[in-house]
Formats: sequence, structure tokens, C-alpha cells
Amino acid sequence: MTFKVDTTLMLVAVGEALVGILGNSFIALVNFMGWIKSKKIAAIDLILTSLAMSRICLQCIILLDCFILVWYPDIYNKGKEMRTIDFFWTLTNHLSVWFATCLSIFYFFKIANFFHPLFLWIKWRIDKLVLRTLLACLILSLCCSLPVTENLNDDFRRCVKTKERVNSTLRCKVNKAGHVSVKVNLNLVMLFPFAMALVSFLLLLLSLWRHIRKMQLSVTGYKDPSTRAHVKAMKAVISFLVLFIAYCLAFLIATSSYFMPESELAVIWGELIALLYPASHSFILILGNSKLKQASVRVLCTVKTVLKGRKY
Repeated sequence: MTFKVDTTLMLVAVGEALVGILGNSFIALVNFMGWIKSKKIAAIDLILTSLAMSRICLQCIILLDCFILVWYPDIYNKGKEMRTIDFFWTLTNHLSVWFATCLSIFYFFKIANFFHPLFLWIKWRIDKLVLRTLLACLILSLCCSLPVTENLNDDFRRCVKTKERVNSTLRCKVNKAGHVSVKVNLNLVMLFPFAMALVSFLLLLLSLWRHIRKMQLSVTGYKDPSTRAHVKAMKAVISFLVLFIAYCLAFLIATSSYFMPESELAVIWGELIALLYPASHSFILILGNSKLKQASVRVLCTVKTVLKGRKY
């Protein structure tokens, strides 16, 4: 790629990462300050804070990988230096997906109305189960990251760079089957939390339909609190599903890039698309959470007042 193209893509990546880090930092900071003030933290705030912190780390790792690929290709080709980045990218990627899935499941148990004994048992204990579930997600992500990273050897990095790949075509072809299985496994593992979030959304939809049917489309209709809660939760879950699909496609492009003619360009474009997911979803969560929305309004009012004061 030319220097102009490299610089443009890097500026876009930096802009996306900064916006995403700003949104997720705001979520974490508001919840952390509330925790310090009240000496306790609600289950939903704990999930949102964990999700925000994992996404901040994920965005930093993606940006660092993109930066090294463009400006320090010699380091990028060396597996020893890049194994750490590969490990933390895989770890934060799985954590982000699992925490977002926990958020979808939490919405489901808090808002949906079913009378199955197991559902009611979990619904009554969901707040106490959140911390254990988040720790389980951390352990599961670590278990998935370690063996995957072990298979990301030096040949994979060399095959990403076009110039190096020309000189090692035979080696790339020989190891192609092994690389394919690793990349397929990377994407298949993420299908499980995606399926869980999808089931949560469908069950929320069923609960809403049953609720509206029970109300018999009365005067309250879509204005009653239960209906509004259903709709708000469904918006948050469906936004996660849509953005997650785009992220998976980008992740697939980035991790399978060495099969493509312009592998370096494919990696960068994949990472640019991948950065949109944690950035966009953070602002959707802010707008969908009353406490975060009110805090953002106060911050914007303060900034507006400061800017007006400077003009005069």
C-alpha cells in the first residue's frame, strides 16, 4: 500500500478507536463513581462496567495490531513479539462477546414473564448470579485463548505480508489446512454466545407478544411500563446482534486474510470494521440506560456552558 493510503486508514482507525474508548470509558466511569458513592453496585451496572472495560482493551489491542502492521512490518512478521497481542486480542474478543451475551440474558430474565419453575428460580436469583457468571466467562475466555494462541505460529504472520508470502508460498500452502482449522474454530466458538443472545431476543419477543395479547391492546397498549421495558431491552439486544454479525464478518476477514491477494489491506479493512462494533454499541447502551443517559446530558450541558463562557 502507498504511504497516503496507510496514513488515511490509520487516521480512520485512530478516530474509531478514540470514539469507542470515549464511550466505553464514560460507561465505566459513571458506574464506578456510583459504586464509590453508594458503596454498592447494581448487577446491571456490573455487567455494563465489565463489558465497557473489556471493549476498551479490545479496541486498544486492535489499534495496536493495525499500527504495527502498517508502520512496523518487521515486528509484525515475528511470531514471538506478536503472540502477546494475539493472546490479548483473542481474550478481550471473547470477553466482550460473552459479557454482551450476559447483558442480553440479564435483560431477558429481568423483563420477560414466563411461569416455568426454572425460569422463576433464575429470575429471583439473577442479581446474585451475575458476579459468578462474569467470572465464569473470564475463565472460559482464558481457556479458549490459550490453545488458540499456541497455534498462531510464525508462518501465519509471514503469510499476511505480501512480500514475505511470495518468498514462502510453499510453506503457506503446506500449513494452509492447519491455519484454516484454527480460524474456523476462532469464529465457531463465538457462535455459541451469539446463539444464546439470539434465543434471549426471540424469547423476549415471545414475552412481549404474550403481554400485549394479555392486555388485549387496551388503552394502555404500548404505554404501560412492562411494554416499554420489553421494547427497550429488545432494541439493546437486536443492536448487539446486528453489530455482532458485522464484527464476525470483519473478524473473519482479518483472521483469514493471508488467503487473499492483498492480505495487508484486507487485515486493515477488517480491523476498521471490527472497531465499529464496540464503539457503536457503547453509545446505544448509553442512550438505552436512564442513568447513563442522564449523566451524558449533564456532561453535554456542562461542556456547552464552558464553550459559551469561552466565547465571551
